[in-house]
Amino acid sequence: MIAKILVIEDDKRMAELIRCELIENNYDVTLAYDGLEGLKLAETCHFDLVLTDIMLPGMNGIDLCKELKSQQGSLPVIMLTALGTTDNKVGGFDAGADDYMVKPFELRELLARIRAQLKHSGLIKQSETLKIADLELNLLTKTAKRGNVEIRLSPKEFNLLAYMMEHKGRVLSKSEIAEKVWDTHFDTGTNFIDVYISYLRRKVDHDFEIKLIHTRPGMGFILSV
Repeated sequence: MIAKILVIEDDKRMAELIRCELIENNYDVTLAYDGLEGLKLAETCHFDLVLTDIMLPGMNGIDLCKELKSQQGSLPVIMLTALGTTDNKVGGFDAGADDYMVKPFELRELLARIRAQLKHSGLIKQSETLKIADLELNLLTKTAKRGNVEIRLSPKEFNLLAYMMEHKGRVLSKSEIAEKVWDTHFDTGTNFIDVYISYLRRKVDHDFEIKLIHTRPGMGFILSV
């Protein structure tokens, strides 16, 4: 079942960035650019989760959240805002928000927050796995297997493979991998990413006819069939 998410954000560049990331992670996304439009959509269409800014034209995110919760109390709402003081956060939670993220934020963390809310609402089952071809990664038990073969991974190898599987079919640059997996800036004078890709290839691809990890020279790496 594909989760349906309503994104209410008046910054169209930010809204499109979030939309693309959610679509890449297999969510059905609808955009609204002001609070009244978002409320109307939420009242007339089914959504599994709402992401909303606070500073919105038409109706602000606080009033919007209160109205949504009065109508659909179980609908998860995550607030995305530049307002990050304790009072702002308390105001958001008092309005009924289920979570609160301060801009700028990492899209990877946003995805994790969304998964947590969808799990809590019962839409995503706890035995969540990532799959491509015959490769399967269990995010809860931190185990990996290809076909019937168990693959032993170090924590960093697991995190790297998980990130590649979450973004399967997309070329990932070394700088993106360094930032998202290692939480650091990529130093062109080092080869640690190439080393870890080599580790993964040896474990994930070496003994299998179909190779899943591919290099795009000058661009990065991609996980695809």
